[in-house]
Amino acid sequence: MPKVLVDTRIDPALLDELAESSGLSVELAPGKFDTQRELPEKLLRDVRAVLCSFLPTNHELMTSLELVQLCSSGYSQVENLGLPQRSMQVCNASGVNDVPIAEWAVMMIVALARDLPTLFRHQQKAIWDRSARFQEEVRGRTLGIWGYGGIGRETARLAAAMGLRVQVVTRSGRIAPGERFKDPGTGDEAGTIPERVFSTDEVEQFCQTLDFLLLAIPHTPANEGLVNRRLFKALPNHAFLLNPARGMLVREADLLWALETGQIAGAALDAHFHYPLPPDHPLWQMPNVILTPHISGSSESPHFKQRIWQLFCGNVRRWQAGQMVYNALSRAELEPRKI
Repeated sequence: MPKVLVDTRIDPALLDELAESSGLSVELAPGKFDTQRELPEKLLRDVRAVLCSFLPTNHELMTSLELVQLCSSGYSQVENLGLPQRSMQVCNASGVNDVPIAEWAVMMIVALARDLPTLFRHQQKAIWDRSARFQEEVRGRTLGIWGYGGIGRETARLAAAMGLRVQVVTRSGRIAPGERFKDPGTGDEAGTIPERVFSTDEVEQFCQTLDFLLLAIPHTPANEGLVNRRLFKALPNHAFLLNPARGMLVREADLLWALETGQIAGAALDAHFHYPLPPDHPLWQMPNVILTPHISGSSESPHFKQRIWQLFCGNVRRWQAGQMVYNALSRAELEPRKI
């Protein structure tokens, strides 16, 4: 019987539910989940669909594989596996972490605007300071979102509800439709929230009026280091950078320069240049920086398992019906990276 292979932490009772609804045999991989490893050949035989963070090292034995559902939004782990040459659909987990990452972004916007780091330091030293900077508001300020997928759209929805103006930059300067997974009631389905959409050719113009810049794009060779000294100079010196995406989108030396010289007002960073960030890294000691250890959205989120299973089961149904699946990656996205 054709098989579905699940290689992640899931309640075993859910496997039986999927087997009943799909008519497929559903098996749970043995061993340590979310690691790349070799799996028994017998287990891989006749596998038609798989839910995993990493394909097994002997994935070529899955000669019947048609659907790969990754547990991550990033997909660099499958770029160099020759998948474009095989007839299969590969989907990422975009949308699963939209809500927690958008909430992280809003939390950081308010914390930076009211200088919460300084308030915490004052609390520890019993300093009573009611300065005006601790009483700022975000209503009426401008949030710029670089990338307008699920995370960007949900952040825009929350920000607009708080009275922020929203501008976005996309590769084409347009908001693209697409079959994407999302929780009901979240995001910007019609793409009508942003007051203006810029193309990547207009990014310096996009930056000029921002109070906050949120990075919501994947890391690819083309956009590595795209936030650099030139971009920091285009931002107003009262602007803040928020990066829950990938550390390598930002040029490290240029970020340190911008923060140390006051070229920007500060930053909230959940994605980093090194994991873990070394204790002697200068970012730890900067008073205008909030660091979080890549927790804005992760598999430890209380709703992650529920959402990834919902996405996977929905895609299994769509795949069986011959319909377009959610979050399908293009052949070009799966091509080997040019280093």
